[in-house]
Amino acid sequence: MAFDRISNFEGVYANLHTPAVIVGGVCVLIALVLSTILILQHLQSYSKPAEQKWIIGILFMVPVYATESIISLWNSRFSIVCDILRNCYEAFALYSFWHYLVACLGGGKRVVELLDNAARKEISEKLLEEEDKEAQHQHSLGDFVFRPTLDGKYLYTIAKFGVVQYMILKTLCAFLALLLEIFGAYGDGEFKWYYGYPYIAIVINFSQMWALYCLIKFYNVTHHRLQAIKPLSKFISFKAIVFATWWQGIGIALICDFDILPKQGKVQNGIQDFLICVEMAIAAVAHVFVFSAETYKYLPVSEHCRFASVDSKTEVTLDKNGSSAAEQKEAQAVSPRTRIAESVQDVVLGGGEHVVKDVASIISQAMEPVEKSVNKIQESLHHISLRSPTRKEAEIKANVHVTENVVGEKSIVDTEIKVECATCSLDYRL
Repeated sequence: MAFDRISNFEGVYANLHTPAVIVGGVCVLIALVLSTILILQHLQSYSKPAEQKWIIGILFMVPVYATESIISLWNSRFSIVCDILRNCYEAFALYSFWHYLVACLGGGKRVVELLDNAARKEISEKLLEEEDKEAQHQHSLGDFVFRPTLDGKYLYTIAKFGVVQYMILKTLCAFLALLLEIFGAYGDGEFKWYYGYPYIAIVINFSQMWALYCLIKFYNVTHHRLQAIKPLSKFISFKAIVFATWWQGIGIALICDFDILPKQGKVQNGIQDFLICVEMAIAAVAHVFVFSAETYKYLPVSEHCRFASVDSKTEVTLDKNGSSAAEQKEAQAVSPRTRIAESVQDVVLGGGEHVVKDVASIISQAMEPVEKSVNKIQESLHHISLRSPTRKEAEIKANVHVTENVVGEKSIVDTEIKVECATCSLDYRL
C-alpha cells in the first residue's frame, strides 16, 4: 500500500516537474533582470561607497538564490552543492546587512559614541544612585540581554560577534555537510541520530537565532537614528529572505519526515527550490523600492563639491490678493557617474578586506577566554602538585661535633659536621 502511494506520488511529481521548472525559470528571469538593473544603478551612482558596497552585497543574494534554486530544481543531482553555496552566501548577506546599518550610522567608532551617549542619558540617574555598585560591576552576557544600552562599546562588540560567528559557523557547516554527503553520512532532511543533518541543523539554528537576536537588539537601540533610510522595511525584506527560507526548508523536511510527503526522488528539495524561485521574484520587486539607487544620485552641494549638475527648487505661492511668497529649497548636486569597473573593484577589495579583518578579530576574541581558561587550569594543577602529600618538603638537619685534644703544648681541634636531608647524607671532617 505504501509502495503504491509512493509510486503514484512520484508519477505526479514527474508530471509536475517540467511545468515547475518553466514557472520557476520565468520567476528567476524576472528576479535576475530586476536585480541586475538595480545593481548596475548602484555601481554607476557609487557616491557613498561605505554604504553601497554592502547594499550591492545584499542585492546579490537574490541572483545567487534564484540561480542555484533553478539549477537544483532542473537537476536534483546538484541540489546539495547548490544548497551549500546558497548557505555560504546567506551568511555573507547577513554580514553585509550588519555593515550597511553601521555605515549608515557613520562607522564603527561613531556607532560606539552614539551608543555611549544613549547609555549615559538612559542610566544617568541610576548611576548617581548606585555609583559605587556600578564602579565594581563586571560586564557579562546578561548585560547584553537585559540592559543593551549599558555600554556602547560592549554592545557593539557583542552584536558584531553575533553576526560574524554566524557567517563563520554557517560556512563551516556548509562544507562539513558536503564532506558528510561525500561519505554518505549527511542524510539531507533525515532526522536520525546516525546522520549529520540534525546536528548541523541544531548548530545553525542556535547560531542563526543568536545572530538575529543581536541584530534586533542593535536595531532597537539605533532605529531612531536610522529613520532616514527607513530601516524597518529593509529589515523585514532582508529577514524574510534569510530566515524564512531556512525555516521553510526545516518545515518541508519535517513534513517529509512524518511521511506526509515521500522522501524519495528529492521531493523536499524540489519543493524548496521551486518556492525559492517564486520568492526571489517577489524579493527582487521589493528590493527595487526598498534599496533604491535614487537616493544616491542626488547629494547636497555642501557634501559634494564636484558634481555634474545642480538641481535647485524654488516654490512660489500666490494668494488671492496677488502677493507671492517664494521658498528656496536646498540645492542638490547630481553625482557624477562612476566607472563600473572602479566600483566593482572597491566592492570586491574593500569588502574582502573587511571580512578578513572581522573574521580574524572574532577568532582572536573567541580564543582569548579559552587561553585564560587553559592558564587557570595549569595554575590550579601547579598549586595542587605543590600541595601533594607525595611531595615532601626538604628537611635539613646539621649536627656539629667538636673534639679538642691537648698533646703537650699543642691543642688539636677535631670538628665533625653531619648534614642530613630527605635524599642525602653528608659527612664533613675538619
